[in-house]
Amino acid sequence: MEKKEKKKNNKKQKHQHPNDQTTKPTSDFSFKPCSDVKGLRFGGQFIVKSFTIRRARPLELLQLLSFPPTNTNTNTKPHSNNNSNKLPFPSTTAFLPTNFTILAHHAWHTLTLGLGTKKSKVLLFVFETESMKSAIDRVWPSEIPLGEVNKRLIRGLAGSEMARFKFRKGCITFYVYAVRKVGSMSFSCADDLRNILQSVVALNDFLDHTAMLAMPNQRSISYATPPPVAMAH
Repeated sequence: MEKKEKKKNNKKQKHQHPNDQTTKPTSDFSFKPCSDVKGLRFGGQFIVKSFTIRRARPLELLQLLSFPPTNTNTNTKPHSNNNSNKLPFPSTTAFLPTNFTILAHHAWHTLTLGLGTKKSKVLLFVFETESMKSAIDRVWPSEIPLGEVNKRLIRGLAGSEMARFKFRKGCITFYVYAVRKVGSMSFSCADDLRNILQSVVALNDFLDHTAMLAMPNQRSISYATPPPVAMAH
């Protein structure tokens, strides 16, 4: 009986790791070579692979996470060494569904009489350093089909390893990847990763991702009250 209980506990731990460890220290993150880490999953929805995602602007990422840019300071002197004017998450690159993808999801759902998925995917890559993010941003495309993400964005990072976290939030599934060079024993931007994971966990389920259509051309974002991004109508 004791052996059976131990086996059950081991299985539970395997299922919980690494997707449900938002409060665990960095040393517990399950970093794997890019060739071994899990990528996007599509199930039987093969047509979804042709849908596209685009690189998000910094303010779009904050809006999506309901994370106000409290550290921004427009009155910083030009020659000041104060970094308070930097936006949060400078080590993070995010990809959001394009307008085409959002509309295509709804069209496909209608054509298949409700059988087609209406769920979109959002990707966040948190790099161990800002310089690593900058270097990879120059190589990665600004827009890419979902079907090419696993090959080009995940498997294509030679010499790197990743830890993967997946969260389902209503009609949006968040994939968060922590990225570092092979051989690194720590993760320099652990605070960024921790804050992003906590923000995603705190989000309410997205009811309608068509609200994201307004994001590319949004001229102003107000944080006077908590933005209802996760409860869009």
